[in-house]
Amino acid sequence: MSKAINIHDAKTHLSRLVEQASLGKEIIIAKAGKPMARLVPLLSVPKPKKFDLLKGQMKVSDDFNAPLDPAVLALFGGK
Repeated sequence: MSKAINIHDAKTHLSRLVEQASLGKEIIIAKAGKPMARLVPLLSVPKPKKFDLLKGQMKVSDDFNAPLDPAVLALFGGK
């Protein structure tokens, strides 16, 4: 466990403490000697998903969802 830093010092040196946390150090912040919070590095920040990644690069035909031709359906064991 890391050494606790008092809340006044944490406010004074917040930028430095955030930098240390980003490098993997865990910082415990205490008030009157009692641990109150923990400053830890983020493991990873998820990137938002882009749903239009291939927009304009693909075309789905108008009959995409139409029933299959009986001859093609028979190839899949259908009737």
